[in-house]
Amino acid sequence: MSPPANTHLAYTPPDGGWGWAVVFGAFISIGFSYAFPKAIAIFFKEIQDVFGTSYSEIAWVSSIMLATTYGGGPISSILVNRFGSRPVVIFGGLLCGIGMISAAFCTSILQLYICVGVISGFGLALNLQPSVIIIGKYFLKRRPIANGLAMAGSPVMLFTLAPLNQFLFDNFGWRGSFFILGAILLNCCVAGALFRPIGMAADPVRKQTVKQAEKTVKEPPNNSSIEMVPLKTVSLLSGTEDKEDKDCCEKFNKYLDFSLFKHRGFLIYLIGNVLMFLGFFAPIVFLAPYAKHLGIDEYSAAFLLSILAIVDMIARPTTGIIANSKWVRPKIQYFFSFSIAFNGACHLLCPLATGYTGLVVYSVFFGLGFGMVCAMLFETLMDLVGAVRFTSAVGLVTIVECCTILLGPPIGGTLIDTFGDYKYMFIKCGAVMVLAGAFLFIMNYYNYRMLAKEERERIATEETMKDNKHIRTETEDGNIWAKEKMQDGPEVEPLTDEKEGLKKEVNGKSEV
Repeated sequence: MSPPANTHLAYTPPDGGWGWAVVFGAFISIGFSYAFPKAIAIFFKEIQDVFGTSYSEIAWVSSIMLATTYGGGPISSILVNRFGSRPVVIFGGLLCGIGMISAAFCTSILQLYICVGVISGFGLALNLQPSVIIIGKYFLKRRPIANGLAMAGSPVMLFTLAPLNQFLFDNFGWRGSFFILGAILLNCCVAGALFRPIGMAADPVRKQTVKQAEKTVKEPPNNSSIEMVPLKTVSLLSGTEDKEDKDCCEKFNKYLDFSLFKHRGFLIYLIGNVLMFLGFFAPIVFLAPYAKHLGIDEYSAAFLLSILAIVDMIARPTTGIIANSKWVRPKIQYFFSFSIAFNGACHLLCPLATGYTGLVVYSVFFGLGFGMVCAMLFETLMDLVGAVRFTSAVGLVTIVECCTILLGPPIGGTLIDTFGDYKYMFIKCGAVMVLAGAFLFIMNYYNYRMLAKEERERIATEETMKDNKHIRTETEDGNIWAKEKMQDGPEVEPLTDEKEGLKKEVNGKSEV
């Protein structure tokens, strides 16, 4: 089993301290990003009657919102790399509030698609990715626990918003509810204010050094000015000039690392998640309408989402603690695969629930599986690519996943409209998720086998190179010794002859 990817960060993550305040801010922003598109399903029945739309048409509201949230990932990643997490999240909170307040005045379903789906969805995208990214900068050893606590914001918000939305709807209607929800979403701006930058303190110094170097080079050349320009500063200046010569494509590739598409583990993760999202969000969108279809009252139907959220709330941090253990963390990819398959199996068994008690049991197991998947969704990606490339990886993954996220709920709504029954939608979602879990399990096993083989080959190559270097060193030493011997030879013989001559001369004198 290969170890987790190295972080290659230029600093040591604190794994605590202000990081827990960052986790709390991520708890709020991630909670709204994931829970809000599901919680507004409470209003779908009334909106469907007002505008005279079908199940598939009204499902596009949540679908477009979720797709925009994921599809805006690359833009969010670029903005985070350029400006940092704090301003991006604050701006995203403003967009969320503006979109929902505008939706209160909509007169057609198309306007709801734009206001709720596009504007608020893009605002949630600017909340989701920066929150996940900054946790990876503050935590390393405790990262699974921090991710689990931050991801717990989704069930907490869902647990709160589901009955709150029903209360707002009963007292203010769907238009007044949207107006109030827009004001509530402005709390994302407060959450973004907690995202204090870390590990970026060297950038202003670097910029100031480059400016000083440019000013120094522009001055008339003399001995003193030349001596005062250090080599490091000149290299920074030359690096700046080279950077200015880059074209737009190279600058864009700086913010999004497209070389990840050559990363085997990243491609396996991407394919498995694209398949999984075909059935991931549709069941939770249609859970309350399904309960109402069975004749259950509105508050009891909304309470099913609260039950799911309560279990999800417990499952996410618990999963983070389990995933951080020494037994599971080296095999976290297998644990993630099991969670997806378990979630799919719950959906396959859902049609057996024909009463409220059965739906409560389904909600409990659905919340458990949903929480396990969400708690490890980004942790497994960071485990594969490392913290440095994680920003680009999140952006590339979300833009690809948005296609299946966009199609998942409408396909489920089409199945409901076609057959007049919800069970086919649950069966479809369960089947694709079980298939996705099996695919990830098999391919991760193959990936780890290949990584182990490549590691053995690398070690063998290094040993071979070391042996060759040792032999070459011995040969060179032998050649040097022989060369010295050849050079010393002519000098030894004259000395010997000279000594013998002196000896004869002495003997001759003694004889005389």
